[in-house]
Amino acid sequence: MNIKKQVLLKEIEQPEIYENVSPVYLTDETINERKEKLLQLMKKEEFDVLVIYADKEHGSNFEYLTGFIPRFEEAVFVMKNNGECSYILGNENLKMAKHARTMGTVYPFSLFSLPNQPMNDDHPLEMILDQINFSTSKKIGLVGWKMFTTKAQDNDTLFEIPHFIVEAVRNAKHDSAKIANASYIFIGGDIGIRTTNNSNEIAHYEYGANLASSCMLKALNAIDIDVKETFLGNILNADGQTNNVVTIAATGKRFEYANVYPTNKRTKLGDPLSLTTGYKGGLTSRTGFIVENNEQLPSTQKDYLDKVAIPYYQTVVYWLENIKIGMSGGTFYELIEGVYPKEKYNWQLNPGHLVSDEEWMSSPIYPDSIEELKSGMIFQIDIIPSIEGYAGVSAEDTIALANEELRNKLKDEYPHLWKRIQNRRNYIQEQLNINLSEEVLPLSNTVGYYRPYLLTKNKALASE
Repeated sequence: MNIKKQVLLKEIEQPEIYENVSPVYLTDETINERKEKLLQLMKKEEFDVLVIYADKEHGSNFEYLTGFIPRFEEAVFVMKNNGECSYILGNENLKMAKHARTMGTVYPFSLFSLPNQPMNDDHPLEMILDQINFSTSKKIGLVGWKMFTTKAQDNDTLFEIPHFIVEAVRNAKHDSAKIANASYIFIGGDIGIRTTNNSNEIAHYEYGANLASSCMLKALNAIDIDVKETFLGNILNADGQTNNVVTIAATGKRFEYANVYPTNKRTKLGDPLSLTTGYKGGLTSRTGFIVENNEQLPSTQKDYLDKVAIPYYQTVVYWLENIKIGMSGGTFYELIEGVYPKEKYNWQLNPGHLVSDEEWMSSPIYPDSIEELKSGMIFQIDIIPSIEGYAGVSAEDTIALANEELRNKLKDEYPHLWKRIQNRRNYIQEQLNINLSEEVLPLSNTVGYYRPYLLTKNKALASE
């Protein structure tokens, strides 16, 4: 039976944040493991070669093997099922090849470079692909950044990478070879090699989850009347790290002039405020009102706490207490639908998704999903209701699922990380009265911590 806990707004200690946490580099063993996993899956799925595309916004599958993204250019990484690798790089990324985590033959291709840069080697891409030699390939996989899961079209034949690259591959392949979208090999919930993480990878990604949540708590503590969005936005960005989502610090009416960035608009008593920041490994988001109590809420939203905030928070608690290794994504979807009906609360997206280098990689949680929730998966709690006439609500954060073997490896190999995780678990269970399975590892400091009234900084929602 689906039972939601009672929730109250009460005085509560703030969670601890961790300063000066050093990034954890991916080891050579991890990179080799990634390559071997890919080669095994290529053979299972009968791909002779993969052509992996990247640009600044869509470089995670490429980076998974190479260790870098091509920043302001495009790039292609080609892997054959015998382990042979090739890089096709523009002018300003050729230097990165010598730093790459996976070695391969480098082919300069200046058409991947920025407009008006020298293009002295402006020969067709087909010439490079001919040198790499697809002549014996029977099945070629194109990897961009998304899977297509439509029921109305042939998903294998939909490609989201630039047309001229697709056409070059078509021209270079043998007449009988098949080209298929192969992004699922990386991010598909059933078999995708990027959907689960080893201990080194979890430690690597915890850096971003810790940073995002630390920035968020600092920003929440800096909220006051008459502060600029840009002031809060500056707090949300830290350590010189690149965000993997647009930083949000938006007060009052949003999207004026179609703007999505923090502005010089100042906070006002009674206005809603949305804050979001995210880095590789984790995002943290909060939405509430710039008030001290319900008397200061807008006249039409005096019941915001009972109507919006508490039902949402009860669902977050239920999400945290019920996610388990081994259950199907469809079962978990039904559990959330059972306590927080979509028809009533108007949430549209998946109630939780996988996180990695990008903020949203993919999700095994959707209606009728038979994809298994597995040890090593990193999830973002992501339920976005829309209740007409009311401001939004948000308490998004990051957790990992880990079986006993993975937990022991984290404890042995990364004791400082393990201590942070245990401190977070203790806070969640003792201060917020949320009962976590041993399998649930909080990677964010603010998991389960939510203040609906943003000027009352000593009070947050908690279970009874």
